Amino acid sequence: MNCSSEIKNQNYPTNQAPLLQTQFVKLPLGTIHPKGWLKDQLGALKDGLTGHLDEFWPDLINSAWKGGTGEAWERGPYYLDGLVPLAYLLEDSALIAKTKPFIEWMLQSGQANGWFGPHQNQDRWPLAVALKVILQYHEATNDPRALDLIKNYFRYLGENPPDWPDSTWRGVRAMEHAVTGYWLYRRTGDPEVLKVTQSIFENSFDWTKYLVEFPWDSRALAEKRIPLNWKADGLTAHVVNVAMATKYPGIWYQQGKDEKYRQAVYQGLANLDLHHGQIGGRFSGDEHLSGKRPTQGTELCAVVEFMFSLENLIEIMGDPLLADRLELLAYNALPGTMTPDCWAHQYDQQSNQVLVSDAPREWSTNGNTSNVYGLMPNYPCCLANMHQGWPKLVQSMWMATHDQGLAAIVYGPCEVRAKVGKNIAVKVTEETNYPFDDVIKFTLELSEATAFPLQFRIPQWVDQAYLLVKDKKIPVEAGKFAKLAEKWQSGDVIQLVLPSKIQTESRFNNSIAIQRGPLYYVLRIGKAYQKIKLSSSKITSIDYLGSVDWAIEPTTPWNYGLLVDKNDPEKSIQVEKRAISIYPFSDVGEMIYHAASGEYVIWPESAPIVLKVSGQQIPEWGIRNNSADDPPVSPVISSQPVEELQLVPYGCARLRISEFPMLR
Repeated sequence: MNCSSEIKNQNYPTNQAPLLQTQFVKLPLGTIHPKGWLKDQLGALKDGLTGHLDEFWPDLINSAWKGGTGEAWERGPYYLDGLVPLAYLLEDSALIAKTKPFIEWMLQSGQANGWFGPHQNQDRWPLAVALKVILQYHEATNDPRALDLIKNYFRYLGENPPDWPDSTWRGVRAMEHAVTGYWLYRRTGDPEVLKVTQSIFENSFDWTKYLVEFPWDSRALAEKRIPLNWKADGLTAHVVNVAMATKYPGIWYQQGKDEKYRQAVYQGLANLDLHHGQIGGRFSGDEHLSGKRPTQGTELCAVVEFMFSLENLIEIMGDPLLADRLELLAYNALPGTMTPDCWAHQYDQQSNQVLVSDAPREWSTNGNTSNVYGLMPNYPCCLANMHQGWPKLVQSMWMATHDQGLAAIVYGPCEVRAKVGKNIAVKVTEETNYPFDDVIKFTLELSEATAFPLQFRIPQWVDQAYLLVKDKKIPVEAGKFAKLAEKWQSGDVIQLVLPSKIQTESRFNNSIAIQRGPLYYVLRIGKAYQKIKLSSSKITSIDYLGSVDWAIEPTTPWNYGLLVDKNDPEKSIQVEKRAISIYPFSDVGEMIYHAASGEYVIWPESAPIVLKVSGQQIPEWGIRNNSADDPPVSPVISSQPVEELQLVPYGCARLRISEFPMLR
């Protein structure tokens, strides 16, 4: 880790003494814009729930966060935490206009003592989310009122006693304030801000100790000692809290400087993977930590919050493996828990998900509707929070470096307009169908020839990757950043080729998962969608445009094992690439809302990649408690005929088997 007295980026705000310097520097909102399939994906959010939710959801229509008498806690800030970056990334005037009533009201809500927000709210937790909203708004607009609001609130925190009880959301999530605190310190150098962040760290739950010693392991699960409650101990087993907290020791490391904080991040991730890991980089929690069985769910809020944690950690620690994990979440778990048109989402997704319904399942604490794709299954938090995932991913695709260059962190079609060298403007256009393809083309546009370095993350799963630069082929090493330091001219082109072999991953009961590049592949299962109505004191169906609640039943068998050579799976699996549709994570048979007709239509187009592999049915493997039973312990013998099976990317499937028994 560089010390703050060493060379640092001169074009963007960076850590000042006494903080340790971050390895990369996050670029402000509006520097990076999506292109190609990624722009289509953000467009689906705009045309789906995110772009219309304020028109029909009572919690937003009458939100106290724009001066109404309605909901005054987290839902308004959650909604804006995704809507603000989505609007400015797409440069969409209609979406920007939707943010204005909220933003203007918040900016005018500041009190003399620094507190802000609805008078009905006296809880610091939703203000932590609102700070992230105002932070992003300031980056996009440079509105000085936004910076003043943040300054004044940190003054409030400094002038008032700590209020972070372990039994509250604001207590276990207290360090979320530090994300904005360090952002503020980079811009003001005000030492009082660091006093506040230190006070928060010292007076809130010790996540560093928790992640290292980790009390809720497999033995605690087996002995039913994981606290399934909403008290102080239960909040430490709550999957969203844990997903957020994975970054807290790393964030504090900037100020605490002790290596133990950096190591706590890795120890925590290893513990979560060992005891609760699911495929695609996520861990289970439905709603509390629930083990490694592929029937156990992961809450959508946990996916997007874990992504945000990784985005922060990558900036601070610079580890390419953290970016690998971010891609796994973004390109598998995130799209897998939404419908392709983004008009419905799940509360809980399953690795082996063969039935979507409101029937009871073996969740730790969640309700029966958690598995439904709908408007607000189980609880509305994910409805308000789900859309931060894609926009914040785009914001983290490129970062600045301290040698006045740029680093490619996450791959996908985009364009970055940034400052390099001595305040020289550069535009890098990234053309690719990654993660559905292995080739990425970068084209540079510069006002004048300029020397500056470019870094490219080389994922750990690639095989013999290389860069093509000015007719030179340069081999690069997997799991590291490759650096090019040259004098660049406008029109220069760089190609990055990331060949990826098919790999297998050992999973529950010695089953296997199939991975190629950042994508996991799952059984293509025929599906029948059925509209259902939900109605309770907490959740309800609302008919408005494409808003719907779906149950989905399988129309083809799902209980297959695979005939695959684990040591050389490419011998037994065939790869077929197809065109990418306007809904990148869709497959044939999905129900897609057609805005012009106001009706749902059956989608005819295939997923972008299909794998073909041989398998056999396992008749004794069936449904238990409305989920696929645990896969039988591999290897398994089957007397059924060998069939050709088709696998599609995890994110393209609403029904799936992703942990397969191995046949012998």
